[in-house]
Amino acid sequence: MPFGKRPIDLSPTDYDAVVSAGFSADTDTLLGALDATDPVVRSLALGGLDRCGALSEDHLGRALADPDRDVRCRGLELAIDHDAVDLVPHLDDADDLVVETAAWALGERGVDDVAVVEALIAVAGSHEVSMCREAAVAALGAIGSDAALPTILAALDDRAPVRRRAVLALAPFDGPEVDEALRRSLSDRDRQVRQAAEDLI
Repeated sequence: MPFGKRPIDLSPTDYDAVVSAGFSADTDTLLGALDATDPVVRSLALGGLDRCGALSEDHLGRALADPDRDVRCRGLELAIDHDAVDLVPHLDDADDLVVETAAWALGERGVDDVAVVEALIAVAGSHEVSMCREAAVAALGAIGSDAALPTILAALDDRAPVRRRAVLALAPFDGPEVDEALRRSLSDRDRQVRQAAEDLI
């Protein structure tokens, strides 16, 4: 069994015990809670380990492979500052919420890496779920790679939430094609897209 700890089962009334363990650096309780059958407890344990500085790449690896999507999402959130943990594979997760979270986490890292940018471009350009495309466009804007500009410009023809995000993602870029895209967005049928373009111009 991982980490040599016995799994524990906690009822919802015991959630506070796991939260408290994070503040008191009770790592034995937190490590045991990683094996709890309740995914809420596993997520709380991850947060507690992070809070007391005991969260390792091994713990994150387990979280990112967890059968529960919320635990995987929590792992992605906590992995942002752990550069050795590769987040790119999770853009291919079967769950849309995990894909969205992975894109957001990569944007928060803000690392202009070819593999990262290419993977985000693929999601932004072809994922069937608009919230995933939106998150990928936002991440590309946060990274600011020149290679992402064509994809961000193309997203201005997507659904309204994606178009809004694409306008904001143009902030790090300049040039005639960016200026023209912003001018066109001033007449977008969505008020928030128009407002975003006006704010940038």
